[in-house]
Amino acid sequence: MGIAGTIPPQLGNLSFLVRLNVRNNSFHGHLPTELSRLRRLKYINLASNDFEGEFPSWLGCLSAVWYINFEYNRFSGEIPKVIDNLYNLEKLGMERANVTGIIPQEVGNLSKLEVLLLHSNRLRGPIPLKLFNSSTVRLIALTENDLSGELPSTIGAFLPNLEGLYLGGNEFTGTILTSISNASRLRMLDLGGNHFTGAIPHSLGNLRLLDHLSIYRNDFSEDSLSKELSFIISLSNCKHLRSLWINENPLNDFLPKSIGNLSSSLEFIDALVVESEVKFQVRLIQGAIPSELCYLLNLEGLYLAKNKLSGVVPSCLGNVTTLRCVYLNSNNFSSMIPTSFWSLRDILKLDMSGNYLTGSLPAEIGNLKALLYLNLSNNQYLGRIPSTIGGLQDLQELSLEHNKLQGLIPDSMKNMLQLRHLDLSFNNLEGEIPNLLQVLSDLQYFNVSYNRLRGPIPHGGPFTNFTNLSFLSNEALCGAPWRQPCTSTFQHESRTKRIFMIVLLASGSVILALVISIFLMRSKLGKKTLAPTQNLLPMATFERASFHKLRQITNGFSESNLLGSGSFGSVYKGIRENGMVWAIKVFDLQLECAFKSFDRECEVLSCLRHRDLTKVISACSSPDFKALVIEYMPNGCLEKWLYSNHHFLNMKQRLDVMIDVACGLEYLHYGYSTPIVHRDLKPSNILLDQDMVGHVCDFGIAKLLGDGESVVQTKTLATFGYIAPKYGLEGLVSTSCDVYSFGIKLMETFTKRKPKDEMFTEALSLRH
Repeated sequence: MGIAGTIPPQLGNLSFLVRLNVRNNSFHGHLPTELSRLRRLKYINLASNDFEGEFPSWLGCLSAVWYINFEYNRFSGEIPKVIDNLYNLEKLGMERANVTGIIPQEVGNLSKLEVLLLHSNRLRGPIPLKLFNSSTVRLIALTENDLSGELPSTIGAFLPNLEGLYLGGNEFTGTILTSISNASRLRMLDLGGNHFTGAIPHSLGNLRLLDHLSIYRNDFSEDSLSKELSFIISLSNCKHLRSLWINENPLNDFLPKSIGNLSSSLEFIDALVVESEVKFQVRLIQGAIPSELCYLLNLEGLYLAKNKLSGVVPSCLGNVTTLRCVYLNSNNFSSMIPTSFWSLRDILKLDMSGNYLTGSLPAEIGNLKALLYLNLSNNQYLGRIPSTIGGLQDLQELSLEHNKLQGLIPDSMKNMLQLRHLDLSFNNLEGEIPNLLQVLSDLQYFNVSYNRLRGPIPHGGPFTNFTNLSFLSNEALCGAPWRQPCTSTFQHESRTKRIFMIVLLASGSVILALVISIFLMRSKLGKKTLAPTQNLLPMATFERASFHKLRQITNGFSESNLLGSGSFGSVYKGIRENGMVWAIKVFDLQLECAFKSFDRECEVLSCLRHRDLTKVISACSSPDFKALVIEYMPNGCLEKWLYSNHHFLNMKQRLDVMIDVACGLEYLHYGYSTPIVHRDLKPSNILLDQDMVGHVCDFGIAKLLGDGESVVQTKTLATFGYIAPKYGLEGLVSTSCDVYSFGIKLMETFTKRKPKDEMFTEALSLRH
């Protein structure tokens, strides 16, 4: 109803009140003690409000109450022991009510109790033994707490009316006792997410009314599961079983054929392997999916992801028309998805990503009219995206990235008006991005990077929110603010880079790419003299940046705007009023060397102008604050693209970045009147702009070789692993030091192995 405020104490004057229901409102504060006068009260429902304070001890005065529901509130403290005065209580609901402490033994004295709901709290300790001796209890829900101990040996013997037992997500230990099968009316059994050991009792098959069984993520011994998972055979007696959750257990190697003996009423099978911190080794299911699985004609959910299943997907699954969710991703399936799958007109979610599926996407894909989620990424699909895919008008997420799809993006996708997520990256798609996709007003994520697309990028609808990260590495996309304007002829790559690409593709060898790149660097740096750049810009006139302004655009240098930290300070992202983004490097003045580093970067960056070096925009200097405002690089550092699971550079991109670094290094050594040695070349000091062009940054320990010097002495060492041996031993700095660091970084870029990788021992190094 949306009523707010507190419960007035005058409510306690309604001495004939029998029923109090304020559920689903916005009441807050403490419950007034005057409510203890309501001795005739039988029904109390305070659920879904914002009450706080300890559970009232005066509840013990309301002996007539048979129903209490305090769920979804912010109470504190323990369940009061006076609760055993409520001898008429039949239902106690305190789920998600912030209950702490132990379950008092007095709960077991409630002789009429039928329903106990205490899940999702912070309860600890064992369950009162008396609770398992109640002949009236129908439902016990204690999931997601910190309860511990072993289940009593008498469990099930004195619970003739028990229908639901939910103990998942706790710390229970010991074995699952066969006596639990004595609870003959049991329909829902959840023992998952605990530390049960030993064998899974076959007597569970005696629970003829069992509807739901969850035993996921326990510590069952491997020898307790025979090669045919014989406990599954025992479950064939459970004719009403609808869902089976067995994931994250040490399952045996193969999915047994006996799974087909389960009740035809089974709707969900979950053997999904989820990465988690468990104390045992999760063994992955391998082999083929037995065709006997198709006997489960009421199956709605099949969850077998992240295993080692292989072979082909049984075509008979297409006959299980009740299927709604199929997750077979991250396995080793090959061949094609059987054509019968495309006749599952009521399927809602299909995930076959991360396999070795081949062939082309059939036109019949448009038959899945009810589909909400489709993920076929990371496979080997060829051919075109069929135009019939536009018939999936309820589809919300489509992922086809990392395949070998060709041809155009079909115009029919404009009909997929519910689409929120569309990923077509890392394929061979060509042509233009259909302008009609602007009508997809719900589209929140769009990625067509690493294709062969050309022409103007749509600028209306959801495309106003997409950045360059959605369009990286295509042939000739244009027209966006961060790309070149569209012209009658598209610009092409330079002849030099085309030659490198041809050589690289022809050789198919990383080693040859390394040799060519090193030869390029050595040949340019080996020149004895190189005329200084004639068009060198004079000292730039920088935009003024005050401390107040920098503090304002970085939200007070908040952590949410922190881009990274280094040896001399931290870098923050700042967004100006006009939308321009700055990177602000704030020096930590508590470090003695920070003053010298700031002066050195000002000295170097204020004079240098090259497309492959970071550009300084402004500086702010006072006795207690020093910062540099430099060009913002939206794609971060090279290190992120080499080692992050969510980023990837293909071989050509790595080569292009290394050529950019080589050109920037050449300019430092020969393109300015005073040679400059960077001294700390490493992947974290290579930044990538919106077009994935590499920029050398961080000149905090750079050295200028003035008055004809070729070598200088220093005590400041660079990063270990990238230091030239002579530099490290003698402290001698020359341009050769940068050449050595470049060579190490070149090998690291193509092998994705850091110089300090654990594979390198005293007898082996990246250089060797």
